[in-house]
Amino acid sequence: QVQLVESGGGLVQAGGSLRLSCAASGRTFTSSAMGWFRQAPGKEREFVAVIVWRVNTYYADSVKGRFTISRDNAKNTVYLQMNSLKPEDTAVYYCAADTSGALRVTVTQSEYEYWGQGTQVTVSA
Repeated sequence: QVQLVESGGGLVQAGGSLRLSCAASGRTFTSSAMGWFRQAPGKEREFVAVIVWRVNTYYADSVKGRFTISRDNAKNTVYLQMNSLKPEDTAVYYCAADTSGALRVTVTQSEYEYWGQGTQVTVSA
């Protein structure tokens, strides 16, 4: 079992920054692909970013160049640094873990077995 707990959300003005954290329990963290997804009001949940090992990353086009995903395996934590935030980034952000061991870069939600409870990010204009 893996438990994921997100933190770091909040209210920020457009152009500002936030850093989200996701603390994971379980011994499979190092071999897991860790992803961030988000769900805006009235919209479906969508992929944001994924990291495999330390440097293999992939981003949605909408956040590329503004968001950075990273991980600290010693702390079992994955981060999402969000800069130049826009009102359209407003959403509940979810951390997810793919513990299959396949070490794949995937945007498919069904391939992530574990999910956090989400943290709200609100960007005001």
